[in-house]
Amino acid sequence: MKKIYTYLVSCIALTLQASERPNILFLFSDDHAIKTISAYGGPLTKVAPTPNIDRLANEGALFLNSFCANSICGPSRATILTGKHSHKNGFMRNGNRFNPSQWTVAKALQASGYNTAVIGKWHLNTNPQGFDHWEVLPGQGSYYNPVFIQMDGKRKRFEGYATDITTDKAITWLDKRKKNENQKPFFLMCQHKAPHRTFAPALRHLGSYDKVEIPEPKTLFDDYKNRSSTLAKNEMEIDRHFDWAYDVKIRKDERGEVKLPKPDRYGTPEYNRMTPTQKNKWNSYFSPRNQEFLKKFSKGKMTNQDVVRWKYQRYMRNYLSTVKAVDENIGRMLKYIDENNLTKNTIVIYSSDQGFFLGEHGWYDKRWMFEESFRMPLIIRWPDMIKPGSRPSELVQNIDYAPTFLDIAKLKIPIDVQGRSLVNLFQNRDKIWRKSLYYSYYELGEHAVPQHFGVRTAHHKLMYFPASKEWNLFDLQKDPNELKSVHSEPVYAKKLDDLKKEFYRLRTYFDAPDFSE
Repeated sequence: MKKIYTYLVSCIALTLQASERPNILFLFSDDHAIKTISAYGGPLTKVAPTPNIDRLANEGALFLNSFCANSICGPSRATILTGKHSHKNGFMRNGNRFNPSQWTVAKALQASGYNTAVIGKWHLNTNPQGFDHWEVLPGQGSYYNPVFIQMDGKRKRFEGYATDITTDKAITWLDKRKKNENQKPFFLMCQHKAPHRTFAPALRHLGSYDKVEIPEPKTLFDDYKNRSSTLAKNEMEIDRHFDWAYDVKIRKDERGEVKLPKPDRYGTPEYNRMTPTQKNKWNSYFSPRNQEFLKKFSKGKMTNQDVVRWKYQRYMRNYLSTVKAVDENIGRMLKYIDENNLTKNTIVIYSSDQGFFLGEHGWYDKRWMFEESFRMPLIIRWPDMIKPGSRPSELVQNIDYAPTFLDIAKLKIPIDVQGRSLVNLFQNRDKIWRKSLYYSYYELGEHAVPQHFGVRTAHHKLMYFPASKEWNLFDLQKDPNELKSVHSEPVYAKKLDDLKKEFYRLRTYFDAPDFSE
């Protein structure tokens, strides 16, 4: 009798725990620019809508001023797990190794009774800890027929498209969890490779945007004047640095006698992974379009700007096609939550590790503190707690994710966590929110992007480039495209001084290292 009583008490406790502490479903992508999410608005809204991500925004909160702390894949992920800036969690550059012994939000949630899982892209160079289940892509992972590292260390290859397979595995984990009579609340990180370079679409989406002309950004042919001298030295231009095979999808064996200018460094690793059937579908789409371009290019009648514009359209159609698969799979996850009676008690978050340049300043990739790279999507749905259609304008950053998850789970936030819980914003508990953000980029020359640091407020941005000892100041209201630094203009002298003081204050507050360290 005593055993039965103990069992019943245990069941009641777990039931209360599950009802009082919501599930947390974290849906994550890689390099997703907010301009390709139609809920954020902009010229691509009608061209490439994202109905499932938009649904989350309509049913929850879309953060208008969401930013990363360090615009590069691994460091951003480490920041999300720890709630700390890169210099504090030790993962400052992509080549670093995440210290698995340190505190993470996953460990805290697991210890408090949550079922925890991470599936998909990990990119931290150590095995996940704090998760009851994990299956992760090695390194960057592959789009086609990807390999997943298993918990026993083995690597298994799965035929199909990575975005679909990652979602399949997440749903499988949720299904297995259903069979456990003593269900705990769950924390699931479903993390996609897409739309990361090389922007390889699901084969079903080839040609999805062929009938539309993708609007060009105003800064596609930026001359890099009136700003730091380091900008012109970059190596991430669609013009000079986009690879013909790797990025543009024109393989060497398709070119015949046509000689294309450099670069052409990386070959076709995704194409090489395909089955013969997959290659046939790929070739039937790309080959005739490639031949059409090569024929026109070989006649010498295309100007350099013509070629850049052609590459931009090819780039964008592929990028948007990878986003299309992400959006579809967000829809699959939402459908699962609905059909399994989990909607009311599940918080759903959609985000990405940073933004991405889609031709702005002539660039692809990220890294810079300029808005397109610095800003990241953040959408949160929490039934009965977040007003549908909310559009918070406060400055939030990915250091805030971990404390938010803890607050949701009714757990204490460690004193050394540097972010703040966003639950305060949902419930109007915190009337004094931050007025500025600190940014750091520590990579050593990748894409010839220099180390730089900065502070952003609602209307201004200050950037410092230690190698060249340059300050850049941007008035984001008058110059939203960040084409001219006003640091030397007398009318901005006080603003420059104020922002320098705030910059050094934040460095001290976050205990950030000196630039030379």
